[in-house]
Amino acid sequence: MTSTTWISADNTWALMAITCGWVAFSIYAEQTWAWASKVSGAIIALAGALILTNLNIIPTNAPWFDDVIWGYVVPLAIPLLLLQCDIRKIWKESGKLLVIFLIGSIGTTVSAMLAFHLLKNSVPDAAAVAAMMTGSYIGGGVNFAALAGSFEIPGATVAATTVADNLLMACYFFVLIAIPSISFFRKAFKHPHLDEVESVGVDEAAKTQAAAYWERKPISLRDIAVDFALSAIIVWVSVEIAKLFGAVIPVGNKGLEMINGLLGNKYLIMTTIAMAVATLGSKHVEKTAGSQEIGTYLIYLFLFVIGVPASIGQIINNAPWLFAFCLIMVVGNMLFCFIFGKLFKYNLEDIILASNANIGGPTTAAAMAISKGWVKLVGPIMLVGTLGYVIGTYFGTFIGQMLGA
Repeated sequence: MTSTTWISADNTWALMAITCGWVAFSIYAEQTWAWASKVSGAIIALAGALILTNLNIIPTNAPWFDDVIWGYVVPLAIPLLLLQCDIRKIWKESGKLLVIFLIGSIGTTVSAMLAFHLLKNSVPDAAAVAAMMTGSYIGGGVNFAALAGSFEIPGATVAATTVADNLLMACYFFVLIAIPSISFFRKAFKHPHLDEVESVGVDEAAKTQAAAYWERKPISLRDIAVDFALSAIIVWVSVEIAKLFGAVIPVGNKGLEMINGLLGNKYLIMTTIAMAVATLGSKHVEKTAGSQEIGTYLIYLFLFVIGVPASIGQIINNAPWLFAFCLIMVVGNMLFCFIFGKLFKYNLEDIILASNANIGGPTTAAAMAISKGWVKLVGPIMLVGTLGYVIGTYFGTFIGQMLGA
């Protein structure tokens, strides 16, 4: 089904102006007004896209969103944000995150079986949907596509599930961003990264916490040139290495297939190379300013795009039961992460980001860490979340076969 929007999908300049304009407003609001600082610029950016899409002002798909933001902006942002991440300082944190991430993955799997048994008479191709969404809610879009093809799910079901998933992911993103400000969670869990951000002094001139954290820093033309050059080179090398490994490593058995998926994943290669540069060249990289600011801005563009495909009208008309199906899985993942996180004495930030990495993938988890100022967790959650791309298809295949897809 197609619909006409006020701004057409091929009007790239208009969509670019709207995206950049609203992102600028989101950042300005977060750093200027107390209410916006509490809501966060991330939510303001995402909400703007939701409103514009559902008012039929901008399209849900366009080359600017799909090709430019997803294809170039997100890959460029990742190395920029990892250039300050010395792996020697964060390896212990990533190890902790891996455990809670795997617990969340088990929660996703258990919840998929529960959703199937509750809604199998209401959701078409319920077993296959359970498989597809298990892979997606452990890994991401790569696993979603792979499992949709593996179980030959009808196109109409895939499309309706995609719509339900997009809206639910956007809503869950709202929930996760709001949790750190809720007193119940603050009292129940430790939150050292949140405390560190809030310890930044705010002066008497009504400066918001966000403005204090993102205080103006000196940056030169050379810094900008080096930042973009390093990021572009890392992305290019990573893409070529991933293509090479994906082509030469056979997939004759499950072991080789896993190795192929691991070494052929450009995001995992990208993360590894960026962190290697940051670690081995830390003395030189640390002298270059601006990578965190530029990378964060690019992530805000991505945050806007997250809200674009979430059409509330399509959900109401075409996919209410699929929305409920996905909701059960998301809530199950959340419960596993928070309950076991409490039992194992995890920090609140670790639990939130692990659940986000399951449901939304490494890029949304990194975006949340950045928007909250938890910069020490950006590298670890990218590593852990990217590994979800490898294991997601296996979890999904297991669920599909067990449920009879």
